[in-house]
Amino acid sequence: MALIELVGIERVFHLGDTEVHALSKLDLVINDGEYVAIMGQSGSGKSTLLNLLGMLDSPNEGVYKLEGIDVTTLTPDEQAKIRSQRIGFVFQSFHLVPRLTAAENIALPMMLAGIPAVERARRVDKALQDFGLDKRSDHRPDQLSGGQRQRVAIARATIMQPAMILADEPTGNLDRATGEEVMHLLEGLNASGVTLLVVTHDPVLGARASRQLVMEDGKLITDKNNSASSSPTLPD
Repeated sequence: MALIELVGIERVFHLGDTEVHALSKLDLVINDGEYVAIMGQSGSGKSTLLNLLGMLDSPNEGVYKLEGIDVTTLTPDEQAKIRSQRIGFVFQSFHLVPRLTAAENIALPMMLAGIPAVERARRVDKALQDFGLDKRSDHRPDQLSGGQRQRVAIARATIMQPAMILADEPTGNLDRATGEEVMHLLEGLNASGVTLLVVTHDPVLGARASRQLVMEDGKLITDKNNSASSSPTLPD
């Protein structure tokens, strides 16, 4: 079943008198449960695409359907509700709230969604156990290693049981071994049925995915299935 349908997507930025087509006449279908790498050099449009898929940005033209709903026709509040319930974000720089503990960072999306405290506590306790953070629950981000911070970020991204995870260079600030651990966590979530989209400029990381999309100058130039993907080890 199609989770994402993009038809004729255009995203134009104006820099002085210059028009920059960050996305140009983009058509794309991503099915429920896929593992997709979005690749390309800096400026190719891959991060713009990720922001649009996450409803952090809007197209100038075209239609974006998420689970059959044309989200481009929704109000900002309606988009925010869908984003909080159906989309999880994992960023290179973690984006944790510095003054909150690991447990509080994980609970934050549920607080914003108005989930009762008892249910929040139950889900947070399970997430801390699942991600090996139970002994770090009361630690703030500056008291955690890079790998632990990314695990908190992944736990926060999945606490609302989203349909998809959007990961932007999720191993970019991590050493090889920790990056491998993070990718195994994300790939495990995909194996359980969560759609996983990873933006990367690294071909080795991209080769782990079962489908690779290559962007160039705002256009999709390659769409390749890799059924033989074997999750190769990240390079040193």
